Amino acid sequence: MLVLNCSTKLQMLEKMLRWSFPVSLKVYGAVMNINRGNPFRKEVVVDSWPDFKAVITRPQRQTDDLDHYTNAHAVFYKEPQAYQELLENTNTINWGQIFQIQGIVLTWPHLGHFVCCWAAQSQKGIKLLESVQRRETKTVNGLEGKAMDPKFTLAYLDISHSSLLNKTWSRGGNPRCEKYLANLICSFPSACVLDDKGYPLSWSLTDQFATMIHSYTLPEHRRKGFSRLVTTTLAKKLHSCGFPVQGNVLEANLPPVSLLKSMKAHFLPCSFFRVIHTPFQFLTKPH
Repeated sequence: MLVLNCSTKLQMLEKMLRWSFPVSLKVYGAVMNINRGNPFRKEVVVDSWPDFKAVITRPQRQTDDLDHYTNAHAVFYKEPQAYQELLENTNTINWGQIFQIQGIVLTWPHLGHFVCCWAAQSQKGIKLLESVQRRETKTVNGLEGKAMDPKFTLAYLDISHSSLLNKTWSRGGNPRCEKYLANLICSFPSACVLDDKGYPLSWSLTDQFATMIHSYTLPEHRRKGFSRLVTTTLAKKLHSCGFPVQGNVLEANLPPVSLLKSMKAHFLPCSFFRVIHTPFQFLTKPH
C-alpha cells in the first residue's frame, strides 16, 4: 500500500485514469479535486506505483466516526484481487467507523435497481465517449430559447440554502447531511434558480467526486424548464473548469431520465454503486 502525496505523481495519475473511462470516473473526479486545491482534504492510496492495479481515495485526516457523507471513498481497480488486498489492509480504510465506498462497474448482474451513469461531452474538454458507448449515448447541449421571467434569478447556491437541500434530499434529513451539503456548497460549483425573495426553486450541485448530485426542483415549480436550465448551467461551469460532466440516476426514475435524454446526455454502459459500511457498535445510533 502506498499513499501518493507527490504532486507530480498525482498529476500523472489523473492523466492515467483517463484511459479507463468510464469506470475510473469517480476516482478521476476526486483526483482532479485533489490536484486543484484539495478542498475536501482527500488523499490517494494505490497498491503499487506506477503500475497500479487498484486505487482508493479516502479522507486525509480523522473524521466523525458516524459521518458516512464525509467518510466517503472512491474506488477503481483493474484487478479484483488487488482491490481486495488493498481493502483488507487495515492501514487503508478505518473499518471502525461508518463509511461509504463509491465506484462504477461495467456489469453487476445481481443489482435489483440499476443506477445509470451519464456524462456530457465538451467540445474542448475530455472526450468520454468511445465507439462502445455510441449505441445509447447523447450529449448535453446548451439551453436555447426562452428568456427567463425577470422575477427569477439564475445564481449559485449559498450556505444558507443547505437546510432546504437537506430536507429535500432522499439521502438527507439529518444534521450531518446538512453540514456535508454546506461544505459542498462552499467547495464546489453549483447552480440554482431563485425567486424574487432569494429562495431556491431549483438546483444542482457537485460533490467531492466531481459528480452532479441532488438535482431537484420544488414540486410547485416543475415543468417550467428550471431543471434543464440549472443542469445546463452547471454543466457549462464544470466544463469551463476542465471537469467532465457526470451524474447518476436510477433507471426507474423516469422524469430525470427523460430530461437527460431530451438534453442528449450520454448514458454510459456501466452502473454506479454505493456501499455503506456500519460497524456493529453503531447500528443503533442515528447517522
